[in-house]
Amino acid sequence: MYEFAIAWEWLAFAVRWLHAVTAIAWIGSSFYFVALDLGLVKRDHLPPGAYGEEWQVHGGGFYHIQKYLVAPATMPEHLTWFKWESYSTWLTGFAMLCIVYYGGADLFLVDRHVLDISATTAILISLASLGVGWVLYDLLCKSPIGKNTWGLMALLYVVLVAMAWGYTQVFTGRAAFLHLGAFTATIMSANVFFIIIPNQKIVVADLIAGRTPDPRLGAQAKQRSLHNNYLTLPVIFFMLSNHYPLAFATAFNWIIAALVFLMGVTIRHWFNTTHARKGKPTWTWLATAILFILIIWLSTVPKVLTGGEQAEAAPTFKRFAENAHFPAVKDAIATRCSMCHAAEPVYEGIARAPKGVILESDAEIAALAREIYIQAGRSHAMPPGNLTDMTADERRLLTAWFESAVGETQ
Repeated sequence: MYEFAIAWEWLAFAVRWLHAVTAIAWIGSSFYFVALDLGLVKRDHLPPGAYGEEWQVHGGGFYHIQKYLVAPATMPEHLTWFKWESYSTWLTGFAMLCIVYYGGADLFLVDRHVLDISATTAILISLASLGVGWVLYDLLCKSPIGKNTWGLMALLYVVLVAMAWGYTQVFTGRAAFLHLGAFTATIMSANVFFIIIPNQKIVVADLIAGRTPDPRLGAQAKQRSLHNNYLTLPVIFFMLSNHYPLAFATAFNWIIAALVFLMGVTIRHWFNTTHARKGKPTWTWLATAILFILIIWLSTVPKVLTGGEQAEAAPTFKRFAENAHFPAVKDAIATRCSMCHAAEPVYEGIARAPKGVILESDAEIAALAREIYIQAGRSHAMPPGNLTDMTADERRLLTAWFESAVGETQ
């Protein structure tokens, strides 16, 4: 059993690493081609069928790039396709979902204080939501509203916000954010697999056969590529959010998710406008900062989440161990946390304390007071899925302990 747990942990690490590598490749090529497309310039000397050109300098040389809409007059001798970056990112991401969230459903996927369902039911809901998301999105794109790119994106935003709320009503906060990222990434990768690449293959086949390609195929692919561009940054946020419980494990997590999508739009708007040489809309950075400040406020609203005021200063470790609340805090941690956060964990499948965090001695608990406060007091990130049934009173105790110790140092 011990060997299996170690092997499983290394498998998760290997797949996570591969996922990061492939995601970097996909995001890099996606951002580059959108910037290239927006920077194209129309000039009189361009050959027939060429839409625009761009001169770039990199790696000690110059590049002269021309784009054809929909295609050149004859088939080029060699074509470079950009598709496996997308496919491999989705496949490794799905593998991570299976290894971490399906394999550890009782810890990371299901919170029976949110919705009392079995691990099997939760996994089926997860799988169904990813497939349904793509089908709904594709139908919207092919509907009459799909002819209006910005109207379609507004409607898509409504769908994403609804999914953010829905996921938080079913899964743990950590899993809800991860699924929102997976839901969005599935749409993005499916755009490449079902629309962008197939359309391009039809154009290539038409060129080989001597037929004139349909320009609608290129327009459709370009629209889906634009959607992917604006969705990329929120997906990155959601994929990294499991490290930040104040994002995923507080009362307003679904509203935070909704604002994250808006931040992705404002940031990409600045880059896209700049690349298109249409000015530098610096207001987008102010809007992004305001949205981020609002997210911070929503994650730590005083008296709403814990019934107390926010702490402002970090006291010394000694103050934590000498605080009047500490004996009760120590008992709560021993009851709710020690089965995993111990030198020899007793929870099945865990061979080492998660992230090396051990909460057995007074000094160990006091040294990690701030993390305990954030992970289990201010948010519900720990215990995962509230597997050990930490009560609201115990969370208030952890909060009162930290904040009263802070007050003693002021």
